Order: sequence, then structure tokens, then C-alpha cells
Amino acid sequence: MISTLKADITGLDFDIIVNAANSRLLPGGGVCGAIFSKAGKELEEECQKIGHCQTGQAVITDAYALPCKAIIHTVGPIYKDGKHNEAEFLSACYWNSLSLAYNYMRMHEMVRLTLAFPCISTGIYGYPNEEACKIAISTVKKLMSQYPDAKAIDVIFVCYLEKDYMLYKKELRRHEINRRSIA
Repeated sequence: MISTLKADITGLDFDIIVNAANSRLLPGGGVCGAIFSKAGKELEEECQKIGHCQTGQAVITDAYALPCKAIIHTVGPIYKDGKHNEAEFLSACYWNSLSLAYNYMRMHEMVRLTLAFPCISTGIYGYPNEEACKIAISTVKKLMSQYPDAKAIDVIFVCYLEKDYMLYKKELRRHEINRRSIA
């Protein structure tokens, strides 16, 4: 299942939430800052041990004081002009995060898993919101169609801002209409 929700990702009692991280895995602003602040000092210590994460890649940590079980940290691209592989890097963020979530689910022998994504790279990294939304949804749908076992992951795009929530609702509806017209 793929859906959207307008909420603060740090308060969700999902299995895994995704952090829109920076490459040094340090507390930052926006979603990243809120996650680090609410998770506690232990998260920062664990991330310091990991040290670094490349753009498009993802790593997983414990959630500490957050209500979720784990946090996947993924580093989105800084948007320049769309001509520096930004779309490929953003797509890789979702793909690699889903892969980590799937491995976590199998390792913990879970039948289903809830995974919450924020709007990656659309804040201070400047990715155009609508384009980022389309990449996020199409990447998740593509992975789920290629790997049927991944359908055991409920993906929720958690939007803090109303404008992002409306974008995700519209895009998810468009995908549903397209899917029905093809069938």
C-alpha cells in the first residue's frame, strides 16, 4: 500500500521512518534536525560512528527516544538545475531506503512493515516539490512492481506542509487512475 499523510514524522509509531540526512549524518535543519532532537544524543553518537553517507545511499540506525523502531538516513541531492543527475540520485534515495526496509523486515521476521518517507531534498536542498513528488512515487511503484515481496511494506509519504500533502494526494490519485485505465 502507498499512501500519504499530513503529519510530523517524528511523532509516528511506524516501524521505520526515513531521515532526509546530510552526508556527514549530523543534526541539521528541517526534518533532520527534528529527528535528531527528539531521538536524543544516542542517535548522534551512533551516526558519528557510521561517519558518512554518499548522496543517494542510505544507512539504518536505532530510533532511540522516537516511537518508531528504526531510522533510515538517506542523503538526497542538492538541486542545481536538473542536469547533474539529481533525478537519479533522488530516485536512488527511495530505492536504497526501501531495500534497507525490506532487509530489516526479513531480518526481524516481520510479515508487514510500515515505512514513512518525508519529502526528500525539497527543503534547503531546493528540489522542486512537484518533480520530487513524481520521482518519489514512481520509484516506489517501480520497485514494488519489480519485487512483489516489497508489497509487504506499507509506504506512507509523510508531508509536514499542506502544499506537499496536496501534491502527493494528487499524484497518488493520478497513478491510481492510470493503473485502472491500463487494466
